[in-house]
Amino acid sequence: MVSRLSFLLFLASLIVMSIACAEPPNKEMNQAQGAIAAAEAAGAAQYAPTELSAASDALKRSEEAVTQRDYRLALSLAIDSRERAQNAAKVAGDGRARARGDAERVIAEVNTLLVQATDRLRDPNVEHLPRKVTDSAGATVKAAEKHMQEAREALKADDYARVASVTNGLAAQLRAILAETRPALAPSPTRKRR
Repeated sequence: MVSRLSFLLFLASLIVMSIACAEPPNKEMNQAQGAIAAAEAAGAAQYAPTELSAASDALKRSEEAVTQRDYRLALSLAIDSRERAQNAAKVAGDGRARARGDAERVIAEVNTLLVQATDRLRDPNVEHLPRKVTDSAGATVKAAEKHMQEAREALKADDYARVASVTNGLAAQLRAILAETRPALAPSPTRKRR
């Protein structure tokens, strides 16, 4: 009796599986395509290209399996594609958040150095430095101000790669200005009277 019941359950599951795999997995393939579109919208092309490519490849292979009427393989690949696309969207979201954080940090760092350099150049003691040094420092500060404006606009536009490009090397340039102008601010050594 138990073995007959087991046999009937096994037979029923085979029938269900054969019916389920008798048609193309259109629903699953559409879900995979939607997940790929969502991943692209989340920036996966930039922040998760490997994952996005794997999802697209799995969907393409699913479509090829449908043309060969291997619906079971097509279903498996469509589900794999959807999962990979969802993972790509998550990785892209994490990458975008990390890139935004990096961009905000570099803007804050450069802005702090820019304020310090600007204040330093306004100090009356700096006038005692050679004109070549002060002119060069002034030109660097002016250029840095322009680059910072571009960086802020890029940050507003979520173009974090542009922020990195525009601010590249600014911090080092501003630190160099601060180092070059530091001797002017040091108190002059007093000579001992004999």
